[in-house]
Amino acid sequence: MRCFLDTMKAVTLISDFGTQDQYSAMLKGAMLSLNSDLNIVDVSHQVDTHDIRQAAYFLKAIYQKFPAGTIHIVAVHNFYDPNFEIICFEHKERYFIGPNNGVFSLTFDTVDESSIYKIVFDEDRNDLFSLIAHGVALISKGLSITEVGPPLNHYEKKLAVQPVITDNEIRATIVHVDKYENLVLNVHKEFFEYIRSGRQVEIYFKFQSPITQIHNNYSEVSMGEVVCLFNAANYLEISINMGKAASQLDLMKDETIPIRFV
Repeated sequence: MRCFLDTMKAVTLISDFGTQDQYSAMLKGAMLSLNSDLNIVDVSHQVDTHDIRQAAYFLKAIYQKFPAGTIHIVAVHNFYDPNFEIICFEHKERYFIGPNNGVFSLTFDTVDESSIYKIVFDEDRNDLFSLIAHGVALISKGLSITEVGPPLNHYEKKLAVQPVITDNEIRATIVHVDKYENLVLNVHKEFFEYIRSGRQVEIYFKFQSPITQIHNNYSEVSMGEVVCLFNAANYLEISINMGKAASQLDLMKDETIPIRFV
């Protein structure tokens, strides 16, 4: 006999709803009303308002950590248009639901655009919460993704903020400042090592001396010292051991960080 938890469908939530208002609870209530056997995981409701690039970073960081079949919901910059669309598609054995505002194009290099569907319900229940809940209910109960609505006519795409590359430099951008005030750059480890090609590195910010070493964890430097490492999502991060890099180094999201190779 299968354990009850084995029958529960994992659903993750990323939103810019915040936590002081009722919006995230409204969405959860709408989903649970249609299927009470959901295992809902809050990734974050603290995405900066309308910031789909930050939402895409969160989604890229977590989606493959969850099992195949998980439904990942992004509810950020939801009302980008009077006739907003909520879309649904399958990618890498997971399902994705959210607004057709470009957030998924920032997450994935490519998706099968012919297999993206617009979620429709009925005229009296076409609000954001009902549409998302309807899509989740159908998928979580084993119905075909084609049941959520018609194929999408146009998949919205946005351009990600890409690092600027020269022969000897990456000009990176701070894309996220986390709760600990660690500064996350838009430089993935695989990309960094490819450009680095075995060379020494110098990471510059403000008027500080450059950081010349990539560490494996925070404690490899003394308390209060700056440390650069790749975080759990494999993105380059500037931190201070037991400190707050953003405020102590006077750095913020969207600032440029030069990374030079010598």
